[in-house]
Amino acid sequence: MEAVFAIESGELLEGKLPKGKIKLVEAWIEIHRESLMADWQLAISGQRIFPIDPLK
Repeated sequence: MEAVFAIESGELLEGKLPKGKIKLVEAWIEIHRESLMADWQLAISGQRIFPIDPLK
């Protein structure tokens, strides 16, 4: 399964996941929002992004 989430709001934009998994992803986004935004800026400027710890 694949899904696309908005970094700033954590909203599910596209795709499907079970409700419990959506809640996990939303929590992960909340915890890592600053790093996600920094990586997004690097990515759109063509720079290498930094790894972010995955869901466990």
